[in-house]
Amino acid sequence: MANIKTRDDVHLYAKDWGSGRPVVLIHGWPLSSDTWDDVAMALAESGFRAISYDRRGFGRSDQPYAGYDYNTLSDDLADVIEATNARDATLVGFSMGGGEVARYMSRHEGKHVMQAVLISSVVPYMAKAPDHPHGVDPSALEEMTSQIKTDRAKFFDSFFDTFFGRSTFEKSVSAEVKQWAWNMAMQASLKATLDAANAFATTDFRAELPAFNVPTLLIHGTEDKTVPINATSRLVAAQVQDARIEEYIGAPHGLFASHKHRLIGDLLSFLVRG
Repeated sequence: MANIKTRDDVHLYAKDWGSGRPVVLIHGWPLSSDTWDDVAMALAESGFRAISYDRRGFGRSDQPYAGYDYNTLSDDLADVIEATNARDATLVGFSMGGGEVARYMSRHEGKHVMQAVLISSVVPYMAKAPDHPHGVDPSALEEMTSQIKTDRAKFFDSFFDTFFGRSTFEKSVSAEVKQWAWNMAMQASLKATLDAANAFATTDFRAELPAFNVPTLLIHGTEDKTVPINATSRLVAAQVQDARIEEYIGAPHGLFASHKHRLIGDLLSFLVRG
């Protein structure tokens, strides 16, 4: 385990497993690096170095009052890459974490990155707009914010049913997996939870897609009700030159649990191609 100090003196909890070419794993909202453990073990056992960390405000990292915009979060990612001396790295971003990958590729010019992977990612834009008709209506963010402020614990109970597809596919994950995710969500600070939600729901990465100048893999479930595939990964696959998409038919948002064996296999196949 490691404790990484960012440029603005925030301490990030990190895990650094295995040896070999580095793979930096960025978790989704409102979770922590623990969601990557199955993937990280498989990577380490396959000759890769798996680096994961808790985003500021989440998990065991510091919980400052500010800094949940993507510029700051991508700077945190840059600091993780420098602190761990990760070179020729693959960046893997799940859900909100895809935004950190996109902003790192543009703001930090993809320094030390040789591959990118976006899983159930919010890139390029979540919000519905006249020129982005498949996005999510902004009123959904307002309703989510209201529910979190009213009763965060109750909100996340229903949120993770949709997240893992439990309302549609009864056995997509166990009740215990849902409880595990709920525990992680409740570990985050309220301020981080709200500010990060606003960041991933409103940040437009469309102009940053040309910064993806490395081989890029997109993985997304076709029944993702949390981050719709038509508003996100399908657009990236069509607009990024060296990108390909793996669509998991009928799969929900939380692929790291519901489809972890297929996810690990697809990720390893992409990595070994270098």
